[in-house]
Amino acid sequence: MAEGIVRDEFAKHGIDIQVDSAGTAAYHVGESADERGQMELAKYGIDISDERAMKLSPYHLEEYDMIYAMDRHNYTDILSLCKDEEERKKVDMFMNIAHPGKHISVPDPYYGGDEGFTKVYEMLKESAEQLAEKIKQQSI
Repeated sequence: MAEGIVRDEFAKHGIDIQVDSAGTAAYHVGESADERGQMELAKYGIDISDERAMKLSPYHLEEYDMIYAMDRHNYTDILSLCKDEEERKKVDMFMNIAHPGKHISVPDPYYGGDEGFTKVYEMLKESAEQLAEKIKQQSI
């Protein structure tokens, strides 16, 4: 969901930056996003049906400017994969964009009802909007 929301916000702001989503475990590699998440985003005109799950790799840590974790567990896992301080500086919690220093975890809606996907959308949207604004300001 985060990748789709961030891509949508970037498109609205005319930002052309590579955005990918990857997990720290390989549970669902190659699978599409949960249908409930797809349906939630479809309400806002965001189509993630072509997205496929992939696992975070050393390539991501080396090549990407920022790596955002959705929860504290994944944040710790990502940091453990970093080979040096330069890579560790790229890692942050996604919700720290909207709530700096609070380290708020985005809950996994997978085991809950549809309302969990709505809550996650709202959380992700908040940080995605602020990320787009931040990037737009830096490019002026």
